[in-house]
Amino acid sequence: MSLSVLDIGIIIGYVIAILFLGFYIARKASKDLQSYFLGGNKMKWYMLGLSNASGMFDISGTMWTVSILFIYGLKSAFIPWLWPVWNQVFVFVYLAIWMRRSNVMTGAQWITFRFGDGKGARLSHIIIVIFAIVSVIGFIAYFFEGIGKFSTSILPWDLSVQLGAFHLSSERSYALILCIMTTLYTIKGGMYSVVATEVMQFFIMTVSCFVIGYIAYTSVTAEQINAAIPAGWKDLSFGWDLGLNWSGTPFPGVDSKIASDGFGLFGILMMMMLFKGIFASIAGPVPSYDMQRVLSTRTPGDAAKMSFTTIWVMYIPRYLMVAAFAVLALVYMQTELNQQGGHIDFEKIAPLAIAKFVPAGFKGLLLAGLLASFMGTFSAFVNAAPAYIVNDIYKKYINTNATDAKYIRMSVISSLVLVMIGIAFGFMGASLNKLTLWITSALYGGYAASNFLKWLWWRFTGYGYFYGMLFGLIGSTIKLFFFPEIVDIYVFPIILVFSFAGCIVGTYLSPLVNREVVKAFYKQTNPWGFWGPIKKEVMAEDPSFKPNGEFKRDMFNIIVGIIWQMAQVVIPIYFMIRENWQMLGWVIIFIATTWILKKNWWNHLGKADEKYKQ
Repeated sequence: MSLSVLDIGIIIGYVIAILFLGFYIARKASKDLQSYFLGGNKMKWYMLGLSNASGMFDISGTMWTVSILFIYGLKSAFIPWLWPVWNQVFVFVYLAIWMRRSNVMTGAQWITFRFGDGKGARLSHIIIVIFAIVSVIGFIAYFFEGIGKFSTSILPWDLSVQLGAFHLSSERSYALILCIMTTLYTIKGGMYSVVATEVMQFFIMTVSCFVIGYIAYTSVTAEQINAAIPAGWKDLSFGWDLGLNWSGTPFPGVDSKIASDGFGLFGILMMMMLFKGIFASIAGPVPSYDMQRVLSTRTPGDAAKMSFTTIWVMYIPRYLMVAAFAVLALVYMQTELNQQGGHIDFEKIAPLAIAKFVPAGFKGLLLAGLLASFMGTFSAFVNAAPAYIVNDIYKKYINTNATDAKYIRMSVISSLVLVMIGIAFGFMGASLNKLTLWITSALYGGYAASNFLKWLWWRFTGYGYFYGMLFGLIGSTIKLFFFPEIVDIYVFPIILVFSFAGCIVGTYLSPLVNREVVKAFYKQTNPWGFWGPIKKEVMAEDPSFKPNGEFKRDMFNIIVGIIWQMAQVVIPIYFMIRENWQMLGWVIIFIATTWILKKNWWNHLGKADEKYKQ
């Protein structure tokens, strides 16, 4: 891509500004581990919300979203339910409040808070630490590959190096430079630097979204879009079958992509996504940067507001960019994309669109915004995992009485080691990288059942948690080696049942030996669920204790919240494709659901902080 002097100046200025801000803020992080990893629980909830949104605004995910919108049209708004994306609704409605009441530093430390310190609890503690560390290594390898590929497509310099028999490609050189640079300000300033730089990056990305949105909206017409898409592409509704046929369009090869995805039976896919989504969402966030932001807030009420902010500041700008890239590709990139045959590389849509449509100056701003999305997500992962190594391994088992300065030095060393291992996996090629990502995926497969029960069942033990995670890992492994051709979502119920069996077997291996710990957890967290015997004992010991009676209100708010989130997905898409009546209808839905959440959720958050003690 050719860049003007102005564009290059903007990109270099952004890099210098990020480094300066990260190092300038770093002085606040040197007090203790609480300051380094959680910002001393003194940061504003809206700053953490912007930071969390920046961490989720990764460009690889954005480009994938562009591809599914291109292929599946408005129905693509449902496909991210595979994760599911609306787990954030469960988090802001009630889970963030429950998590923040724990006053712990990491997800692994939370396990000790829930199950105590017996053998079963220690096994659970160890497996969640392994989960967190392996996840981060896998994602660092993934981001290393992604940053390199994207950088070579947007930056004009050839940085390939030949040192004797060793060849360092331009992709790897760019990836090394950006990863090292991001790691430096992350380890120097901990959570303070991460949040400060991510907030700056978020605003750059948001401006970039509106710039590309404006360019696309003024460059295409409704007639041009209609000429490029099949019947049913604009329909949000669906039946048992997907009902899209690209054979009579300028992109007939897209039909083979739909077949390979396995999403043709869309009605069954939706049922599976709902089934998985409910269990995965009640299980709560995995021990990564999202949970770290929750634990960094001042109070439980602030934790809920932070998670709410993550959705409403990110979705409309992000989907405006997604819709912009998709319509530009549909209308103006038919030649470039069809030249790739049946293997269209949708990651090339963004740089192709920027090179073709964006004028000088704005081009530099857009590229800085896309680089910011990489760096924001990368820094969030780099900051999250060392807390588990230092707080949950080194401090807990190796050196319990070290100084805060010693712990922070260990955190810096841990970050560097993890980044080096992740980069090494990125260098070693697809097979090892695939293996790392499989381990991460397998652990995710066994995550739902154990973490679903930990919130809701009084009898659940540390052994139950450990064996549930282990059985889930075994089930995912069997799927990988013996049924690799089956789409993951369709075997999720089987893996879930297998994992639940592990939970039950592990729980009844031994009696509930840590009853006092369970009572303390229940009293402090105050979840709803199946807590009958524990609830009676707590109320007998403390007659002033009021059990959580908010289940029905929470469930109602979750349904409203999912609709509210969906509105923010489809409004910018309908705007971009000129379906103004549908857009107006969803704007009304968005306003109505916002009002309901204000009355039935936000106004009740003061109760979440009652009797809360830091």
